[in-house]
Amino acid sequence: MTTPPHAFHLTVAGTEQSVRVEVTGDLDYDSADLLLEKVTAELSARPALEDLYVDCAGIGFVDSMGLSILLMVGRRATAARVRLHLVDRPAQLDRVLDITGTLEYFTATPLADDAVTHRDTADPSTITRTAEASRPTGPDTTVSSRP
Repeated sequence: MTTPPHAFHLTVAGTEQSVRVEVTGDLDYDSADLLLEKVTAELSARPALEDLYVDCAGIGFVDSMGLSILLMVGRRATAARVRLHLVDRPAQLDRVLDITGTLEYFTATPLADDAVTHRDTADPSTITRTAEASRPTGPDTTVSSRP
């Protein structure tokens, strides 16, 4: 006998600067798009948003589509200059994130103001950048042809 899937449900509460999306149920192929749609709508509706909390306590099973959507939520939050917090992560979600090498992506401390140190809002060309986070551009390993 198989166990029926956990019913998926999202609950949203927040202010102009902070919003919390509570996820209940399995985050999988059938439901994950709903999370992305809700987060995208919240990011669009709240231009002054600073922090997005995704409460993961009620998450059951997470498949590859669920993980993909969490990564997309992270990219959308970053593009909107909003800090993403995956809070109350259950052990099974941490395990998936750890096995896939994405746990650090969700738990790393962001750079202060994403490396923007000065901005004159009247003139966007006056943005001063101090350090850019970047990925290495070369191959994953270095192979030397020297003996």
